[in-house]
Amino acid sequence: MRYMVLLRATQPGTPPPADLMEAIAKLGQEATVAGALLDTAGLAPSASAARVRVAEGGLSVTDGPFTESKELISYALYDVRSKEEAVEWAARFMRLHRDLWEGWEGDAEVVKVLGPEDFAPPA
Repeated sequence: MRYMVLLRATQPGTPPPADLMEAIAKLGQEATVAGALLDTAGLAPSASAARVRVAEGGLSVTDGPFTESKELISYALYDVRSKEEAVEWAARFMRLHRDLWEGWEGDAEVVKVLGPEDFAPPA
């Protein structure tokens, strides 16, 4: 099963500490070797984004920035056996931030990526 982890955070006014970046690289390597991590990347701030919406029969496009209190800053795509395993990888990532970047706050949303098995007719 694939799960997308979306990281939203408010960042302190300081750059990420070097030891945090090293710990993130080690965790990413561990997840890759385990065959769990498929892809990860940082995302640009919402100021460079656009939102396309369909409502009341119309289509609209709104350029960012958007008013969310936290920026969406990165994602990771995992291929794991269960939701619990995806949550554990996300929790390990979040613990690194808590422990190594004073003042950092954020949340990681773990969302199942639907696959063909989710649309198979009942047996």
